[in-house]
Amino acid sequence: MTADDVSRVQGVEMDDTQVDRTLEELGHGTLSLAQAGDAYGVPVSFGYDGDRVFLYLLRFGDDSKKLAFVDDTNTASLTAYEMDSKFDWRSVIVSGSLHDVDDEDVEHMEEVMEDNAWFPTIFPPTEPITGSKRVELRVAEATGRKGEEYD
Repeated sequence: MTADDVSRVQGVEMDDTQVDRTLEELGHGTLSLAQAGDAYGVPVSFGYDGDRVFLYLLRFGDDSKKLAFVDDTNTASLTAYEMDSKFDWRSVIVSGSLHDVDDEDVEHMEEVMEDNAWFPTIFPPTEPITGSKRVELRVAEATGRKGEEYD
């Protein structure tokens, strides 16, 4: 890879409008959590209202490593990205604190999730969903980059 290729692969920084648009359009990513120095990343669907990221964290069976990590994570990180080629891509990283969704915000969360979350059918048929937790990621920082060919 030439120096010019490296420069092109690194992409360019997104402005706030592009970051917001990416979060609204993608609706899925990887939530990274931490507990006692251990990292744990999980695929998630999310909704974004311009200020907060909303997530349903599902439990299968009796225990949930994800939910245990959520309770111990001080700062979470969400990565959302899409890639069509090495020069046509975009990615956003959001960091902030996780909080239970207040009762008065549940209806708003459900509207946001319906509007821009992506819900794949990836749930194991042999393990029924035994619980869920409504969580909001309060955005402390959101940054993004895009490849030079991304419009």
